[in-house]
Amino acid sequence: MVARLLLLRAWPRGPAVGPGPLCRPLSSGSGSREYLQLSIVPTMHFQDSLPRLPIPKLEATIKRYLRAQKPLLDDGQFRKTEQFCKSFENGIGKELHEQLVAQDKQNKHTSYISGPWFDMYLSARDSIVLNFNPFMAFNPDPKSEYNDQLTRATNMTVSAIRFLKTLRAGLLEPEVFHLNPARSDTDTFKKLIRFVPSSLSWYGAYLVNAYPLDMSQYFRLFNSTRLPRPIRDELVTDEKARHLLVLRKGHFYVFDVLDQDGNIVSASEIQAHLKYILSDNSPAPAFPLAYLTTENRDVWAELRQKLVSGGNEETLRKVDSAVFCLCLDDFPMKDLVHLSHNMLHGDGTNRWFDKSFNLIIAKDGAAALHFEHAWGDGVAVLRLLNEMFKDSIQAPAVSPQSQPARTDSPAAVQKLNFKLNDALKTGISTAKEKFDAIVKTLTINFIQFRRGGKEFLKKQKLSPDSVAQLAFQMAFLRQYGQTVATYESCSTAAFKHGRTETIRPASIFTKRCSEAFVREPSQHSTGELQQMMAECSKYHGQLTKEAAMGQGFDRHLFALRYLAAAKGIVLPELYLDPAYGQINHNILSTSTLSSPAVNIGGFAPVVPDGFGIAYAVHDNWIGCNVSSYPGRNAREFLQCVEKALEDIFDAIEGKCIKT
Repeated sequence: MVARLLLLRAWPRGPAVGPGPLCRPLSSGSGSREYLQLSIVPTMHFQDSLPRLPIPKLEATIKRYLRAQKPLLDDGQFRKTEQFCKSFENGIGKELHEQLVAQDKQNKHTSYISGPWFDMYLSARDSIVLNFNPFMAFNPDPKSEYNDQLTRATNMTVSAIRFLKTLRAGLLEPEVFHLNPARSDTDTFKKLIRFVPSSLSWYGAYLVNAYPLDMSQYFRLFNSTRLPRPIRDELVTDEKARHLLVLRKGHFYVFDVLDQDGNIVSASEIQAHLKYILSDNSPAPAFPLAYLTTENRDVWAELRQKLVSGGNEETLRKVDSAVFCLCLDDFPMKDLVHLSHNMLHGDGTNRWFDKSFNLIIAKDGAAALHFEHAWGDGVAVLRLLNEMFKDSIQAPAVSPQSQPARTDSPAAVQKLNFKLNDALKTGISTAKEKFDAIVKTLTINFIQFRRGGKEFLKKQKLSPDSVAQLAFQMAFLRQYGQTVATYESCSTAAFKHGRTETIRPASIFTKRCSEAFVREPSQHSTGELQQMMAECSKYHGQLTKEAAMGQGFDRHLFALRYLAAAKGIVLPELYLDPAYGQINHNILSTSTLSSPAVNIGGFAPVVPDGFGIAYAVHDNWIGCNVSSYPGRNAREFLQCVEKALEDIFDAIEGKCIKT
């Protein structure tokens, strides 16, 4: 499986909920607003002047690579890897690096990683379900009666369309990372910066410690889908389409949510259409088409061609061009594990996994965004999620008492029908068998560690993220007796067309600290353990900063390998070294985000013998959602994570570590 970029190491931004919107709302009656915001700074104001993603120096990349390899290799293996690195740095690697730099200078409109990264995703032939697509679940609406499925589906749909309109009108607040919000996140600054030419605006923000983020991916949020093609898929966007795609019980429905003038259809009308769909008692189709989006991409490409030639081209176009896909599930969520399984993969019948995102709303109003990953990263999806949640609870379009409009829903809502021949029916049945088989092997478990969180750890001058990552290292060591390749995703959205970089949390510091806690706690005083944790925290902070500034090693080495393949150059020995394969076989794949709008997130392991670890360090607790396949045990791993956190907190408080 290809290492997937998961949610993100989120750049903090303003709160998603709480009193007062981030910018002035349009003053009109509830349910009739067209926009979420009226930003006085145009949405893309900073885009032209964003700094370019730097290409690290080759010698720096090699040093970082060897530092990350050190805890994973024995002395003999490490010496061999050092030799491969030396030969690469002084030979073919130097040539490739110079070519990459020259190529980058000729393409100043983008980043050196953007093209190769799109290719990596779109050329992958594995099913995108479990292998690539993650989910983020919303918190429930704080007003419990608003969690009624029809009410919440209407409100979230309207909020999503308001986001679409605000984005396209250039009225959405630009995404900015504020180091000093008192200076930069103010009306005074915004009134000044809007008059600075776009070509210089980034520098104006930089002067007040504000860092605008890349927003080039945002246009793919809506009206977009990933089309299966032989060898390499294609991303398509049709901004002219005005209809919503709704899936329920494996049936497909479309209706317009924007009128011919581009205005949002009234909320009561959207509510009426959704009520009509929810009242459809048709049995589930014998051959649910959605299973095809779970297939191997080449298989799906061939079956899609059969669909097109069989008279379904126009129907498929309606699916592909819809503003997004709303999935209405007919059952409530039992608990967070059930919710995770449902939002990550479901039963395969009621999702169109190729859409840029599926908004899933269960019978009890539990809601999530499930998104396709090739078009972009978590920054854009998290912004959409935050804004939708905030708008839907602060300015809901309808209330539980609202009456749907008296409208002709049977005429306005079109139920899509697909013509299926025997070959397509066989293809759907085969896809279902494969999907059901793989889903049965996936285990998901969740813990909430309530002893403390961000507030406590920051008072101890420890990075909360470093503590979570140390706990994962300790847990794996306790369970399996070794230190393994670990991946943490970090956004490089501070740069034009930045994607992500990898933080490598497994280090000589975490290895030494883990072994002290797990294997020899009685041999170390709490003071010594505290010192080791402080070293882990400091080094993790350094790795995080390097990654966020585009100074990791993973993307650079990936781009050099991609360039070698594009030039027809024999793969350099560094990439044939078993150690390179091992460090890219990410047994611990981790991703964190924190938002008041997010209840839980999750993804599957990126390798068959790995763990998928979605986690968040909240103010006063730590949440961790872990997935695994047979051969690994997510439940036991989480028990070890909990034990590790208990030990860490005991050591911080000066207590003896229990063996």
